[in-house]
Amino acid sequence: MHIALIIEGALTVLLAATLVYCAILERRLAALRRGQDGFQKTIGELNAAIESAGNAIRTLKTSTAGASGALDERLVKARGLIDELSLVTASADRIAQRIERGTVSSGERTNAANGSSVLANRLDALRPQNLRADGTRAASMGQIR
Repeated sequence: MHIALIIEGALTVLLAATLVYCAILERRLAALRRGQDGFQKTIGELNAAIESAGNAIRTLKTSTAGASGALDERLVKARGLIDELSLVTASADRIAQRIERGTVSSGERTNAANGSSVLANRLDALRPQNLRADGTRAASMGQIR
């Protein structure tokens, strides 16, 4: 009987150790579950932030496309004005050279008056169609806008 008592005592000690270990394990599992809940919450917030960023990028792309179109229109208009201005400047330089040379006489003044109307017609022909004085395209542009 002595051996049976020793075996029962050893089993009791092992059972007590198993109980303590199970209690420690239960605490660790509970902490892990709490951490998992927090992790799920963090993942949900991250998904919401990613969706918000995606919406912001789509809005930014739309705004950029609109601004790009407006800039393209302005560039076309500016290039037309640059061409017109360079033509007017070149014309003014030629007139200034004539004046400097003093070659404008009374006979040439009548030619210059006729030439100025020809020059005005040439300038009008070189203008972009929506800026022409005859109004052919300008009226239709008013209807589009």
